[in-house]
Amino acid sequence: MDFLRPTTLAEALEAKAATPEAVPIAGGTDVMVELNFDLRRPDALLDLGGVTELAEWDLDDDMVRLGAGVPYNRIITELGAKLPGLAMASRTVGSPQIRNRGTVGGNLGAASPAGDAHPPLLACAAEIEVASTRGTRRIPTSQFFVGPKKSVLEPDELIVATRIPVASGPQQFAKVGTRNAMVIAVCSFGLALNAGKRSVGTGIGSAGPTPLRAPEAEAFAETEIDGLWDTREPLPDSMMRRFGELVGEAANPIDDVRGTAAYRRHALSVLARRTLAWAWADYRTGSWST
Repeated sequence: MDFLRPTTLAEALEAKAATPEAVPIAGGTDVMVELNFDLRRPDALLDLGGVTELAEWDLDDDMVRLGAGVPYNRIITELGAKLPGLAMASRTVGSPQIRNRGTVGGNLGAASPAGDAHPPLLACAAEIEVASTRGTRRIPTSQFFVGPKKSVLEPDELIVATRIPVASGPQQFAKVGTRNAMVIAVCSFGLALNAGKRSVGTGIGSAGPTPLRAPEAEAFAETEIDGLWDTREPLPDSMMRRFGELVGEAANPIDDVRGTAAYRRHALSVLARRTLAWAWADYRTGSWST
């Protein structure tokens, strides 16, 4: 097995172009598990740990450009106020050691339907920035996943960053599992209220062949909430319950060892209803902005 270790992004892109079969590795929290259990034996590994450009984040017109190598722990400590939904999801990833190594870029690269970072990225309409020696392109998160552990990445491309809007309203994330962290989600849900655009974003994880949104639930919530953004009146229970039902209907789960399809749909309905209630309570009190 060849081990490629570039020190700059340009070198990394050149290495990937020359050896498209090389498997990128940063934190190694997914790749090393597969190697240790002999589930994967690539011809080459492309170590991105020394590429400092990938381990940085910056602000660009109310948009966070999150480098693919920024670990979850830094998202929690440095970006909790700007990206609250992603920070919530990051807190449920693995153990402290995993959060110090694992990255959103790696989560996206694995393209698992159960990836914890995916629902909040979908909910806030983030874009994935990928690059090769041919150039750079941005892909909406909703178009990035094409199947279980499959994405639209070309063989010579690397994920270099995720562009995420700074929160302009409350965000929430919740998941069901045997415990809160260090567990693959039975199902998960991300929610983002955009007070400026008066929109509602959703993201569903571990309940379909890919992470997905619930567009009918979003449209329903936006219609029902439309007259309440200014008055900040409580949301009717019937409205929140219907929102949950629509989220459950948007899922496309299977039966497996972690749960049945029926249970996942029910659990998502509950998660959606609860997260909407929590987010709206934060919006009414203004606590989300502090």
